Amino acid sequence: MAATATATAAASLSLHLRLRPPPHAHRSPLRHAPFLLSPSPSTPWPPHHLHVANGRLPPPCRPSVKARAGAIEAPSLARLGGAVETDRLPADVRDRAMDAVDYLGGRVTIGDVASRAGLQIDQAERALQALAADTGGFLEVSGEGEVLYVFPEDYRAKLAGKSFRMRVEPLVDKAKEAGAYLARVSFGTALVASIVLVYATIIAILSSSSSDEDNRGRRRRSYGSTMFLPTDLFWYLDAGSSRRRRVEKDKGMSFIESVFSFVFGNGDPNDGLEERRWKMIGQYISSNGGVVTAEELAPYLDVPAPAEQTNSKDDESFILPVLLRFQGHPLVDDQGNILYRFPSLQRTASSKGGGSREYVGTRWSTMSSGVEKFMEEKPWEFSEANALERAMVAGLGGLNLFGVIILGNLLKQMTMTPGGLISFAAQLFPLLQIYAGSFFAIPLFRWLLLRKTNNDIARRNKAREERAQELLSPEPSLRRKLLSARDMAQWKVITPGEIVYTTEKDLLDQKYEVREWERRFKKLESD
Repeated sequence: MAATATATAAASLSLHLRLRPPPHAHRSPLRHAPFLLSPSPSTPWPPHHLHVANGRLPPPCRPSVKARAGAIEAPSLARLGGAVETDRLPADVRDRAMDAVDYLGGRVTIGDVASRAGLQIDQAERALQALAADTGGFLEVSGEGEVLYVFPEDYRAKLAGKSFRMRVEPLVDKAKEAGAYLARVSFGTALVASIVLVYATIIAILSSSSSDEDNRGRRRRSYGSTMFLPTDLFWYLDAGSSRRRRVEKDKGMSFIESVFSFVFGNGDPNDGLEERRWKMIGQYISSNGGVVTAEELAPYLDVPAPAEQTNSKDDESFILPVLLRFQGHPLVDDQGNILYRFPSLQRTASSKGGGSREYVGTRWSTMSSGVEKFMEEKPWEFSEANALERAMVAGLGGLNLFGVIILGNLLKQMTMTPGGLISFAAQLFPLLQIYAGSFFAIPLFRWLLLRKTNNDIARRNKAREERAQELLSPEPSLRRKLLSARDMAQWKVITPGEIVYTTEKDLLDQKYEVREWERRFKKLESD
């Protein structure tokens, strides 16, 4: 009995055990360690108390493992029940990042997405973190501390299932397209309605201005013949319907839409120019090993032609926006040439190559392969309507303007109080004047503006083309500078065999031996 009581009392006691960190936990953190184990070695371990009651031990606790590379913390990607992180991104940043992920096969680095999508480095990083958090993606860390993002094949479906914004955006886009189409059609229909209203009012005024029966009869006959004007107009439009259908099929525009096109044009032909510019620059830098010269990027930027450059040819300040976007920095080679390195664009998760450091060759023929030689802007068109449609629209606009002028004179000469149609037209007459006047004033202003705009576009295109020609046939000094950049370029392909940590599995499930970790740490310390 005494032994049993003693055992029961011992089992009911709470044993307070203070756990101490392992001997190597007080080492100073490695300067180039690709990841850190949590808790941080520099932080003293708090006491842990294990309460053992009724003779039962608690289940074993697994340590929390955090993989760090730069400012990325792997466990922060999992936000169960939280907000949709992707909804906080701008729509264009999200879409461009997703397109880059799809193109690159779902296993990417930050530099891969930044160069392919033309995004800033921090934009690409935020986009990848948000996508990974919302779609079940995970991180992989190489032995050199490079972080890769891996996404499942159905990550788009998972994101669409979570994000209400992505489900609504197609409906909003369709509503915008419908509204824009309605505005174009309404403006064209207003021209026909204005012509009908103006000439019908003119006829009504003329028919009511005399009390003579014969004159009224003649005016009635005249009214009857004149009333064919709107009918003739619609008949003419209908008679040309087959021709308009052919034009609509070829040009994608109906006659009513061509009225809007004649007055306001068809929008910016260079829409998305900046996105295209940064994509070309990012892909060029990446394809050339992350080291380039300022002369190589000049064909993609807005720089003056070599003959028009008034300041020193050594002025390379135009490269600053590229350095800021892709986090590059200048360096000087042995010959004193200034080159620009972009470390983030020198690492890729592409399956090309064998995973070792690949140096871009020094042969000139490989310098600009796979990327457009220079960026070319498209000139603005006055209207996408064909010549016949523009002539018809101008004729109807002139007919409307002439009718508004005649109607204005008739309204001034009226001595009696108007009623019915005449009163309605008199109330709308200021709007009719504005419509008729702006119908030609706006196109005239656009025509003058487009002449200057297209001249500037032609000048910029010529300057970029001349800069590209300098690269195709470089001077000896420029050639040496370009070849030096090729020699200093490097491209590292991160293969699955170089991965030392992944958030897809728990650390204990990855079965890394302590000696292997120690070997890697010592190697990094020696470097």
